[in-house]
Order: sequence, then C-alpha cells, then structure tokens
Amino acid sequence: MPDYTIVNLRELEDVGPKFGLAPALEARFAREPLGCEKTGLSLQRLAPNARVPFGHRHGQQEELYVILEGGGRAKIEDEFVDLERWDVIRLAPQTMRALEAGPAGMEFLAFGGPTAATSDGEIVQGWWPD
Repeated sequence: MPDYTIVNLRELEDVGPKFGLAPALEARFAREPLGCEKTGLSLQRLAPNARVPFGHRHGQQEELYVILEGGGRAKIEDEFVDLERWDVIRLAPQTMRALEAGPAGMEFLAFGGPTAATSDGEIVQGWWPD
C-alpha cells in the first residue's frame, strides 16, 4: 500500500493570531499534518504593505519561497530584492531574511529542508531598518 498524505493548505490552522501576527500575517504550516520527515511547507499571506516583523535564519534548513500572488520585496542580509508573482527565491540556511508585501499583499509558499524535530531557526526582532 502506498504511503502518502493529502491536506488542503487553506484548511490548516492559521497560526498568525496565536503568535500575535494577525491580521498582518497569515501562516498555515503543513509539516506535521502531512507527516513530513525531511522537509517543511507553509502557505503564508502578508496583508498589503505588511512585513514579517522579524528576520530569521536557520542552522541547517535551506528555504525556497514561491510567490503565488501579489509581490513585494525581501530583505536578505543587508540587501533588498524585489519579488513578483511566480518568482522563486532560494535562501541558504545561515542567510538572514524577511519578506515585506507591496500594495497588493503577498501570498507565498515556503519550503524548507532538512527539518528536525525542533526548529533550527533563529528569530531576530527589530531587524528591519525604520
């Protein structure tokens, strides 16, 4: 019998309110519901002109962000890059990053691997320049 799992990303819990990030950020994480062992996946949406309020990086986890709708920019270390629909950006584990939506907002998929039982992420508050 094949081993597979199907979930609807839109039906997963939005953890944005749980972490005080709503209504600016909606985040639905699929790693555990899918039973992933080596990768992670999330569907995230930033409201128009909203940004992830912190920077983050990982110890070992490489990430890909696929812009599905809207656009904006990413702050990668000290550089800003514009992002638009269907752009894919790969980020090495130790690279500090955060996203900011433009006037239309931004919806994206975030893929990462390898994952561990506990997060190898480091969050840095106050990382955006004013």
